[in-house]
Amino acid sequence: MEESERLRRWRMVLGAPAAMAFVGAGTLSKADADIDAALGALYDADNAGEEGRRKRSAGLGASAPSVVRWLGDIRDYFPTPVVQVLQRDAVSRLGLARLLLEPELLDAAEPDVHLVGTLLSLRSALPERTKETARMVVRRVVDDIERRLEQSLRSAVLGAVNRSTRTRTPRLPDVDWDRTILANLRNYQPEQRTVIIDRLIGYARARRTAAMHDVILLIDQSGSMASSVVYAGVLGASLATMTAVSTQLIVFDTSVVDLTDDLDDPVELLFGIQLGGGTDIDRAVGYGASLVRRPTDTVFVLISDLIEGGDQSSLVARLRALVESGVCVVVLLALSDDGTPAYDHALAATCAELGAPAFACTPDAFPELLATALRREDVGRWAATHGLVPG
Repeated sequence: MEESERLRRWRMVLGAPAAMAFVGAGTLSKADADIDAALGALYDADNAGEEGRRKRSAGLGASAPSVVRWLGDIRDYFPTPVVQVLQRDAVSRLGLARLLLEPELLDAAEPDVHLVGTLLSLRSALPERTKETARMVVRRVVDDIERRLEQSLRSAVLGAVNRSTRTRTPRLPDVDWDRTILANLRNYQPEQRTVIIDRLIGYARARRTAAMHDVILLIDQSGSMASSVVYAGVLGASLATMTAVSTQLIVFDTSVVDLTDDLDDPVELLFGIQLGGGTDIDRAVGYGASLVRRPTDTVFVLISDLIEGGDQSSLVARLRALVESGVCVVVLLALSDDGTPAYDHALAATCAELGAPAFACTPDAFPELLATALRREDVGRWAATHGLVPG
């Protein structure tokens, strides 16, 4: 790398406050200056003291039009994953959450799970003129998650509960695409960069109408669990479309709300969630336990960071009783792509000792996790094999 390019990159990283140190490196190009200004509007305030932060916040955050212009600029300059990071930083660093109440700002933002989480936390404050735009943003994120995960979830679940009914003449919704592509790799056409499918692999639709397994999703809706709530809600709605399993979804803070009847519409389901508040996991697990009808055919997934505000000894007793009754209990400390979460390490270790493995899981790994649980295999060993057990 040439010295001039190296200096340019350092100048862009360090921002305007370091400009004097790069006087000899020449001036920024018009494109670089525009990018530098967009980044400076967000990050230079960190180096300007409290008064500078107030000025910078006012400069970017005083009106929706100025933020809309900034959002448009960063979408021109950066790829989508970077835009999403910048949006999250703008909300957290500059207090721009209140501007999400403006429909024109929401329309300009790049939809992602974190933006949906922020909208859910502001749900009660959304004015009528913004609610429809907010639903459109949530719908786009829900559709994206469904496109990404629904087929793998369906294949994993049907494969777990209908292992004896694999067929080479499946209906299109019942095709196991991963196995089908693997079986047809010999038909790969390099010129077209495609695989010619001459046989399908999937699962015969079960003749019985009753669900063969029960899945109970118990979701902590405290503010720290926002991304997990979004993913769990969409995955729960996808599970509810499968007759092979009976799905129930419950959210909780210090109260418990059963949202099973809303599983047919994931957008309305998410808008039925109120992020924030305290946490009474014990009370929620008690309600979830009351829903268990056939313990040995039930997977009980508690999605929580285990920061308990209720009776911890009672919670441990309830979890022990569920495990001893034959229920497959799994504790997900997070269901997101956000990395290692903050959680109660001691309580997580206690859960694992009871036979309820506790670990964080990405949304992409969830279908395989659920299939492992439905097959009554060792979920703790599966998590350890995938490097998911917390240290």
